Amino acid sequence: MTGVEIVPLPCTREFVAGDDLADYLAPAVAAAGGLRSGDIVVVTQKAVSKCEGRVVRLSAVTPSPLAQTFARAWDKDARVVELALRGARRVVRMVRGVLITQTHHGFICANSGVDRSNTGEDEAVLLPEDPDSSAQGLRLALGRRFGVLPVVIITDTFGRAWRRGQTNVAIGLAGARPFRDYRGSIDHSGRELHATVIAVADEIAAASELVMNKADGVPAALVRGYAMPPGEGKATDLVRATNEDLFL
Repeated sequence: MTGVEIVPLPCTREFVAGDDLADYLAPAVAAAGGLRSGDIVVVTQKAVSKCEGRVVRLSAVTPSPLAQTFARAWDKDARVVELALRGARRVVRMVRGVLITQTHHGFICANSGVDRSNTGEDEAVLLPEDPDSSAQGLRLALGRRFGVLPVVIITDTFGRAWRRGQTNVAIGLAGARPFRDYRGSIDHSGRELHATVIAVADEIAAASELVMNKADGVPAALVRGYAMPPGEGKATDLVRATNEDLFL
């Protein structure tokens, strides 16, 4: 590997339900030289969700008593709180105005991933129903257009429990495995590695955000020059099993 290139894939269109995301990304992909073997296409969750119709009108949401109580106490929109509760498999924390949930996919994040940025005044955007399936569909659609099947990663922005700030992570994956496993290999000192498993899908997701500024209309990026581990993994493989969680 001589270096990694990250190319923004701009698209000025405001996506709506039923849009073919691959069609709208195709001109930017073509402008970047098309697809080559090993290329990785990284797409924001917001673009995927909008195309899949995962947009909810807040005026149609009736908040539960729990949502209303929490919203009043912390000056929140009770309708958004309600959507977060509906999208939760379980509530992890609900304190000091912060709502951390585990989604039906298994992700642990703020507000079940419900997002109001870059959308209409009366709208909120939910996570895709099945981001791994969404990634596979986009991978096949781009493959039909360019004759090469890329790795596809769908990203969302998550906070981190022990560090400030947010970073992009992989919530959908198709065409590769999400980990590079170094266990059993020998380091430069001659020691065998026993625990090092790098979440490379998350690393690619985070790196792609450097060219996908949320205010610039760039819903995707093309990552070239990095060989993802071959195989058919899923982003849900990145979710730590409950019996491995030391902080429940």
